[in-house]
Formats: sequence, C-alpha cells, structure tokens
Amino acid sequence: MTTLPDRTRTALVVIDVQNGVVEGAHRRDEVVATIDGLVGRARADGAPVVWVQHSSENLVEGTERWEYVPELARATDEPLVAKRYGDSFEETDLEAVLAERNVGHLVVAGAQTDACVRATLHGALVRGYDVTLVADAHTTEDLTEWGAPPPEAVIAHTNLYWSDEEAPGRRAATVAAADVTFDGSDAG
Repeated sequence: MTTLPDRTRTALVVIDVQNGVVEGAHRRDEVVATIDGLVGRARADGAPVVWVQHSSENLVEGTERWEYVPELARATDEPLVAKRYGDSFEETDLEAVLAERNVGHLVVAGAQTDACVRATLHGALVRGYDVTLVADAHTTEDLTEWGAPPPEAVIAHTNLYWSDEEAPGRRAATVAAADVTFDGSDAG
C-alpha cells in the first residue's frame, strides 16, 4: 500500500551487522543466524537484499570493527549503502538503490535496535515506504549503565510500538522471521 507509485517489490534491508556494532549485542549469534536465514529466503524468492554499513570514529572504514560479521556474506550483485547517520536514508544512495529496484516495502533487520534500526524504520515510513520490522532479527547492546532499559526490554518495546505505527497510505508491521514474506503481504 506504499505511497510510492509503481514500487511493488519488497526488499530485505540489513542494517549495520558489523563486528564493532554487534560484538556485545544481546543474542548476537541467534540474531545473526536469523538474519542469515532471511537473506537466503530473500535471494531464493528473488527479492533484493540491500546491505547498510555505518562508519564513524568508532567504526573506521577498512578496520575489522567496521567489517560485516563473517557469518553474513553479501553477494557481489547486492548493493552496499555506506552511511554516517542513524537513518540509513540520510546522505546516502539508499533511496536511489530502492527506486532502481522498484521497492516500496522494506523488511528491516540488523543493529542497533535503539539507534540505526529505529531511525531507519521512521525514515522509511516518512518517505512513503511500507516497513516491516523483523521481531527476532534485530539487536542492541546493554546500555543499562547509562540509564537505558535492558536490551531485551529495548527490543520488546521496539517490536511493540512498531506493530502499532501507521501513516496515511503506508503500513508498518512487526513480524517474526518465520512469518516474513517477500511479496509485501506481511506489511500490516
């Protein structure tokens, strides 16, 4: 139901599953394995897989911390979007990559839940996309030392509020990886 005309395809967007981002993440191995399964299903269904990779002072381009985790391998024909801000659309070519592939529905997985994942979810919705968050395919680190809720609470809260998000002509949803389809039918 996207507001983007003639954008009928669904893409899997994998956000920042980099060594330095997920090294201390909640359920790291389980989430990475779930994302790997989604990547395989998207490829089998002919859906675009788009990879997003953050760089910053803590994630210096070309370093091991900046690299994607070894369990996930990007195919050479799959786009890699470089970013410096939380929202994967800000000052990147993500919109052009999606438009070129006629994508109007995003299935989102990755890290960190309370930073780049949330920012990208909202960024996509306000830009006219239908957006599905994969409930068991995103994670964050423990930031309780600085007053944040425990990671499992951050993840659960994000899943809860995203399942209720809406905007005119657009749909948001939260679904388990097992229920994800790449035809757009899981978007609300």
